Order: sequence, then C-alpha cells, then structure tokens
Amino acid sequence: MADKTKAAEPAAEHAGKPAEGQPAVDGEKRQRSVRVVLMALMIAMLLAMLDNMIVGTAMPTIVGELGGLEHLSWVVTGYTLATAASTPIWGKLGDMYGRKGAFMTSIVIFLIGSALSGMAQDMGQLIGFRAIQGLGAGGLMVGVMAIIGDLIPPRERGKYQGMMAGVMAFAMILGPLVGGTITDHWGWRWSFYINLPLGVVALIAVSVVLHLPKKRVEAKIDYLGAGLLALGISAIVLVTTWGGTEYAWSSARIMELTGIGVASLVGFVFWQTKAAAPVMPLHIFRSRNFTLMSTIGFITGFVMFGAVLFLPLYQQSVQGASATNSGLLLLPMLGAMLAVSMVAGRVTTNSGRYKIFPLVGSVLMIVGLFLLSLMDTETTRLTSGLYMAVLGAGMGCLMQVTMLVAQNSVEMKDMGVASSSTTLFRTLGSSFGVAIMGALFNHRVQDVMSERAGAIGSKLTEKSAQLDAASLAKLPAAAREAYQHAVSSGTHSAFLLGSVVAVLALVAAVFVKEVPLKGAGAGAPKPGEDEVRDEAPQASLAEPV
Repeated sequence: MADKTKAAEPAAEHAGKPAEGQPAVDGEKRQRSVRVVLMALMIAMLLAMLDNMIVGTAMPTIVGELGGLEHLSWVVTGYTLATAASTPIWGKLGDMYGRKGAFMTSIVIFLIGSALSGMAQDMGQLIGFRAIQGLGAGGLMVGVMAIIGDLIPPRERGKYQGMMAGVMAFAMILGPLVGGTITDHWGWRWSFYINLPLGVVALIAVSVVLHLPKKRVEAKIDYLGAGLLALGISAIVLVTTWGGTEYAWSSARIMELTGIGVASLVGFVFWQTKAAAPVMPLHIFRSRNFTLMSTIGFITGFVMFGAVLFLPLYQQSVQGASATNSGLLLLPMLGAMLAVSMVAGRVTTNSGRYKIFPLVGSVLMIVGLFLLSLMDTETTRLTSGLYMAVLGAGMGCLMQVTMLVAQNSVEMKDMGVASSSTTLFRTLGSSFGVAIMGALFNHRVQDVMSERAGAIGSKLTEKSAQLDAASLAKLPAAAREAYQHAVSSGTHSAFLLGSVVAVLALVAAVFVKEVPLKGAGAGAPKPGEDEVRDEAPQASLAEPV
C-alpha cells in the first residue's frame, strides 16, 4: 500500500516547518499553532475518557436524589450504546464532509448532552441526556485520531503517542478522585457541568487555529448501512452488558439480541458491497496490516478494561486497599504504560521501524496477565504492583502503535473510517472483555463461596459477586476470609483467560508487515477512485496572533 502513496503530499507535511524561502520565525509560529491544536485535541480526548470515570463515582449520590435505582445501569449503558453505535458514522462523516466540521459538531453535541444531564430532574431524563452525550462522545476520540492523522506525518506521529497515553493515564487515575471531590463539594450536577468550560476552550482553539481541506460530495450518506451497523453494534453491546447479570446467558432475551446483532451485521456487510458511499468500505480490510491491527486493538481492549475492572476489586477486597483513591491503585500499570508508550513513540519517529513493538508488547501482555493470575491472598502490594507494571509495559507498546499502523495502511480519503474502525474494534473488545472475564469471575466467586461458606456464602453472592467495602466490613471473619479466597480465585481465572486471549495478539503481530511509515500522511485517492473532491489542496494551521 505504501508504494501507492507517493503521488500526494497532503495536509501537514510541512506543519511546524518553514517552507523554502520563508524565515525561520514563520516555522516557529507554525510549531506553536501545532501545539495549540494538539492541546485542544487532548482536551477533547480527556472529555471523552474522563466523563465515565467521574460520573461513576457520582452515581450513588445521583440515585439518592433522583431515585430510579432499578434503572441505574442504563445511565452507563445508554451512553456506551450511543458512543459505540455512532463511532463509525462520525468517521465517515469526517471523510465525506470535512474533519473539522464533524469534530466540532461532535464537541457541541457532547456539551449539549452534558448541560442537559446536569439539569436532569429524574432518572429517565438523565438516561436520555446521557445518550445524547454519548452520541457526541463517539466523534471525540475518532476526531482526535483522524485530525492527527491529517496533520502529522506517520513518521512524526510516534512522538505524540506519549501525550495520548498520558491523557488516558490521567483520566483513569484522577477520574474517580475528581468525581468524588466534585460531588462532595459542588454537587453531582457539576460532574457534568465541568465538561462545559473545557469543551468551549477546545472549540475555540480548533475553530481559530485549525484549517483542514473543505470537501463536497456527490454521494449521499449511506443511511441503510449506518442503521444496520448501529443496530448490530447496539445488540452486541447489550448482549455483553446484560449477559450473566440482568439476564442469564441462555435466556430468550439474550438469544433474541444475539440473533438481531448477527443478522444486522451480516446484512451490513452485504450492503457495504452495494452502497455508493459505504459507511465502512470493506476495501480497507484488504490491507493485511489494517486487519491485523484491528485484531490487536480488539484484544488490547479486551485485556485492558478487564484489568481495570478486576485489579481494584482484588486490591480492595483481598489486600485491604481503600476505595477512595481507587484510581491510584492502577498507577504501576498506567505509569509503565505511559513511559513505554513515550519510548516507543520516540523510537518509531527516529527509526521508522515499528514491528518490534507489537511483538514485544504482546509477549509482555501475555506474561503480565499470567503473573497477575498467580496472585492469591498472600500476595503483597509490591508484588502485584510489579506484575501490573509488566502488563502496563505491554499495553504501552500496543496502545498507540495499533492506530499509527492502521492509519499508515490506508489512503488519505479513508483516514476517518480507518480511525473509527480501529476505535470501534477496541471498544467492542472492551465490552467482550468485561462481559466474558466478568462472567468467569462471578462463576468462580460463587463456587468458592459455596465451598468455603456453604449456604451463607451462596446467599451473600447470589445477586452480585462483587461486595462493596461496607458490606464486606459487616461480614463475620470466617465469611470475609472465604470471600477473599473467592475473589482471589476469580481474578486467577479471569487473568488466566486474558493471557490465553492475548496469545492471539502475538500471532497477529507475527504476521505484521513492516511497511515504511509515510513521510506525509496517507496517499491521495487515484482519479475516479471515489467521489470526494477537495476544494482546498492542503490543510494548514492559522498563524497565531
């Protein structure tokens, strides 16, 4: 695919560099503009990642004021469904009508949803407004990745990986702490209102400084494809969210949703071969590297969000850690992920080589998950921290390289759908990881509680295998000890499964072909290859005043 891309010198090959004959000060201004735009993109990325972390901490207070405990799960599920279903559509809209307009629209929708959520008067309103917020959130991450793909050549893109990994680590570590602080001192409504000033800053910076090519298209939006894809994704996410919790895996409701999801996705794939402007053009999967990176991204999401769910649970239940600063419990994993991601980005930028990172990352991920599966009731915090650092190092090799290589494997006209597809596969991987690892964890906890505590143990965990700190403190010493052994056994099974699944990432990494990173983004479309015509040949950054 790389040899097809020599014809075009897109957008930002010279972003941050003075052109021939221009004074060096002009190059310095452009570099400042690049930094301003990147800062705005990181704020938008932070909005998308931080929101659920903050809101999750505020949920007990929200339920106490609004009521509707039986609908509590829909506050998160509605947001997740809207985000997952809209992600690929935002990517295609950016490709068809221009990245900047689509990105700014997604920010505005997210902010409207945030403001409405903060003003909700009952649980039904909150669920609906959270869905609006999720529609906007679906375009935030995709917009960030696609705009970076437009502005920064792949060879240079690696050095910005550390920034993205840093935002992710910041959100996961400080999200619960910030959410608790805001709820305690300002009230739960500010857990939504806090998005507004940040979003406005991002909007202004993007509007003033960023200039991307405007596009016009003759083809119409593929409404049928978008509908089939949204229906299929929604059904699959509901299956992974409800299976084993709200409904038994073998229940009629889960079977119905599975059938709807499979039928919709099969219909979607068939229709994409017929549509004039498909939402997810299937030709991008002809690139071996793109398909392999989508697979690795799915597995990384599967593993990472499973770890984020079970590690704090293990440390709180077994090692007696406080739940107040739960994000800090993940610091060894997230710190290692951030450090390795920065190193990987620098090495990729300096050498142009990247295949080593999926290989090493997959091996470290397998080893880290296997080590975590060895934890028991006697494991110290230092030991578990070292195990987490190994897993974090593995994910640091994989998190941003997968997006980099995926974008390098497609042409410029498909940058949006490539970014959204890679993001979607990671999102779906996280849904499957939480569901499957969670089902295995719950099954083991209930079995061990039955063995060690008899009927009392079964009764304690019949509704949920996860006891909060208050419930755990009230248990008799024998029951508490049994629960600690049960959680230890559950995490063993979950992480052992994760290590087996991670082997698939290693297999995929072996077959990655190291195509040289392009010096100026992906290639331009050949004449007649699609119906998009650029009105402006290059993207640019406005001169700072």
